[in-house]
Amino acid sequence: MAETGNSGKGVTAGKLAITVQKRLSRAQEKVLQKLGKADETRDVVFEEMVANFNKQMGEGTKLQRDLKTYMTSVKTLHESSRRLQDCLADMYEPEWFGKEEMDAMVEEMIEKEMDNNLEDTDTLWLDFHQNITDNSMLSIDTYLAQFPDIKARIAKRDRKMVDFDSARHHFASLQKGKKKDEAKIAKPAALLEMAAPSWAQGLLSAHQVAQTNLSYNQAEEELGRSQKIFEELNVELQDQLPVLWDRRVGIYVNTFQSLAGHQEKFHKEMSKLSQNLNDIMTKLEEQRQFKKDGAAAKAGDNAKSEEANHSKAASSPPTRPSSRPSSRPSRPPQHDESLDDGTSDINTESRTAQGSESNSSEYNLPPGFLYKVKAVHEYAATDGDELELTIGDVVLVLAFDIPDEQDDGWLMGVQESHWIQNKDISSKGVFPENFTQKL
Repeated sequence: MAETGNSGKGVTAGKLAITVQKRLSRAQEKVLQKLGKADETRDVVFEEMVANFNKQMGEGTKLQRDLKTYMTSVKTLHESSRRLQDCLADMYEPEWFGKEEMDAMVEEMIEKEMDNNLEDTDTLWLDFHQNITDNSMLSIDTYLAQFPDIKARIAKRDRKMVDFDSARHHFASLQKGKKKDEAKIAKPAALLEMAAPSWAQGLLSAHQVAQTNLSYNQAEEELGRSQKIFEELNVELQDQLPVLWDRRVGIYVNTFQSLAGHQEKFHKEMSKLSQNLNDIMTKLEEQRQFKKDGAAAKAGDNAKSEEANHSKAASSPPTRPSSRPSSRPSRPPQHDESLDDGTSDINTESRTAQGSESNSSEYNLPPGFLYKVKAVHEYAATDGDELELTIGDVVLVLAFDIPDEQDDGWLMGVQESHWIQNKDISSKGVFPENFTQKL
């Protein structure tokens, strides 16, 4: 009834009893082996293989765990990078340099051509994570997937080895007992001879011999069966374990080589985006420094203007000099060499020499150059021969062709930028000296 009741689950009372008996026999055999009362089958080479297997499985498991942690860190770094960019965009003021570029970068609209495909920063992160998963992580997972089965077969091989030892010891015990029984049966049994007739004594001896032979034969069959199962597993594992041990080198090479390749590709592309951000920050600092220097220069110019014009406010521009006659021709007349007594040339050359000695420059200076001035106030020209000035303009001061035509408070000059670009003084003009500062 017990067998019928449990048949639905595939386990019968008979099978359960056999399983329990095997476990008891194995436990008893192990105790005897530990106590030194029974010898144990040993294979030193196989034990080294198992030690290597356990080491290999431990290293592979650790690599799998650390690689998963690395992948999680990539995701975390991706999210942190995005939040950091958002933070930068929130505090980046509209008037700062590269505001639109910064917004585009944060919105992941910066596109870079890579492998003939347009990919943005978010795609770079996702592809990097996916490549690690598909190549390194998948390779390790496949590699470690075979370890549980091999580990189970090693454990089964150990159990079958105990069964083999137990069967071997049992058979040896019966073999030894059979010899003793045969010796006893060969001797005449005094009690049997006295208590039973001769034909009964023969039947009893034959029964004992048959019982001994039956147990002996069963033990021999069990020994053969246990030995076969053990040796099949043992040979199988001895062939497989060394191959698995050698595979670890290739697995490690492929895993880290693939990881390194994807890291190099990812960081190479990300470095370009990082360089863009670095350039924006550099230009922002240059813009800040330029404004700072401009403010300092303006403050200094105002202070000098106050000192030169004691009665004027620092913020008010100087007045236009009134000594220049309105009837002055728009352009000074060309110098007539036939009427020149040489005085103007001497003065001009003297001023030019002085200017050249006091001003070293990276470009050739125009003829008649005296010195440089910088406009500290804007000046709107009212006559055709006057020079328009904007704050910050650098003007190359030139000598008048006819010194007598120079009015008090007025200078002749040409914009430095115009001279560098065109190398001519056709656009020279006069301007009020008190609107500039000498450099």
